[in-house]
Amino acid sequence: MRSLERHRDAGAYALGVLDAADTFRFDDHLMDCPVCRDLVTELTPTARQLAAYVRVTPPRVDPLATAGPGLLDRLLADSGRLRRRAAGRRRWLCAVAASVVLAVAGPAVAVLTADGPGPERITARDGRTGVSATLTAHDRAWGTDIGLRVHDPEGSRVCELVAIGTDGSEQPVTTWKVPAGAPSDGVSTQGGAALPRADIDRYEVRTTAGKHLLTLDRR
Repeated sequence: MRSLERHRDAGAYALGVLDAADTFRFDDHLMDCPVCRDLVTELTPTARQLAAYVRVTPPRVDPLATAGPGLLDRLLADSGRLRRRAAGRRRWLCAVAASVVLAVAGPAVAVLTADGPGPERITARDGRTGVSATLTAHDRAWGTDIGLRVHDPEGSRVCELVAIGTDGSEQPVTTWKVPAGAPSDGVSTQGGAALPRADIDRYEVRTTAGKHLLTLDRR
């Protein structure tokens, strides 16, 4: 299995849908690949939620019920329907696993996990800089309330989050520097932009010197 194919198996591994041989090979790959270790760690909570969709509860049967002439036919029909539903959900789950990590070899991977009138959550990682982040955004009367959890392997630099509007305008949201002794999974910061969420095209993490580190794309 080539390196890129192993990277793309991170989602399937987190979901537990690899066969035994591929799981064994991916276990070995994880020992030498910090990129995939980070991806599996980030995907595991989502994988647990997705796995709930494939759980099928069998029909309840009263143990004291007397078998009627149509009972067997009904049980067989219910069993077939449940098997078809479970198979469809498993195919969907595998497709989600593939799409989540399809672009892992590129400069960044972004997953938009909520949208609409409720809060929005975007997770992204840049393979070149090693910076990863999860952003949450809430609509407010004054604009957009934004929270950020960010992991930067070079934590000594001062960074900023910038909101970029659909018209190309930019607004600073928050700045930070990772303190000594910060937790290994990153630090949290909070800020806001005087733009409605619908008017924001993307967010960018940069150093205050202007170096681009990560894009969190809303589209």
